Amino acid sequence: MAENADLLEWPKKDKRRFLHVVYRVGDLDRTIQFYTECFGMKLLRKRDVPEEKYSNAFLGFGPETSNFVVELTYNYGVSSYDIGTGFGHFAISTQDVSKMVEAVRAKGGNGTREPGPVKGGGSVIAFVKDPDGYMFELIQRGPTPEPLCQVMLRVGDLDRAIKFYEKALGMRLLRRIERPEYKYTIGMMGYAEEYESIVLELTYNYGVTEYTKGNAYAQIAIGTDDVYKSAEVVKIANQELGGKITREAGPLPGLGTKIVSFLDPDGWKTVLVDNEDFLKELE
Repeated sequence: MAENADLLEWPKKDKRRFLHVVYRVGDLDRTIQFYTECFGMKLLRKRDVPEEKYSNAFLGFGPETSNFVVELTYNYGVSSYDIGTGFGHFAISTQDVSKMVEAVRAKGGNGTREPGPVKGGGSVIAFVKDPDGYMFELIQRGPTPEPLCQVMLRVGDLDRAIKFYEKALGMRLLRRIERPEYKYTIGMMGYAEEYESIVLELTYNYGVTEYTKGNAYAQIAIGTDDVYKSAEVVKIANQELGGKITREAGPLPGLGTKIVSFLDPDGWKTVLVDNEDFLKELE
């Protein structure tokens, strides 16, 4: 038990950082064009893996060594995916929401909520959809080192989810937002304050305990200094709160990068990636 207690302190001491979020798109070039022209992201790198019949593109607002980015996956011949009911949205902070919405519309994108104050709050937001139907919340804020600022996922038990991300991943609950009048509660989880880093926005809708995952959204990747130690902590959290390891800790064949992947109690996938190996990959 003392050994476990010592192990559970590890995620708080570890150098954790959100690296990227992985999801599938039906046309890589179309999405790259949309994200660069409408959102102002940069194409950071692209790779084609013909023997596995897929291509990847990494886009973001800064280099992968310091910023959170999106990893888009295109599987040869697959033009559309089911987003499911569980995935919520990504969020981008911008100094001018209206201007970004105009850019989206000018490129044939779809605005689903006009720019304006959030219900019961002062922030100006808007919602737009990308060509594959992924929802993006645009949030008006001052300059930030991390414009790609949220990934929102729906969960069936918010207290359980918060405990899991605290225990398994060493995240902090930054803010809890109760909205009884709209029948939902949100937990903002992360490693640094919302205005300076990416956060995981976990949403519980009253009375809804399960969601469909679809086949579009894949996973979020987080850096760690020790994949093996981190995997042991995840196993303790899985035993207590649910979820499971889907790939044991170890190097990826061909690549050598050490990872461990697992599901949280709601079935959302996270991959922990060795920090040093990740930097070598970028070279």
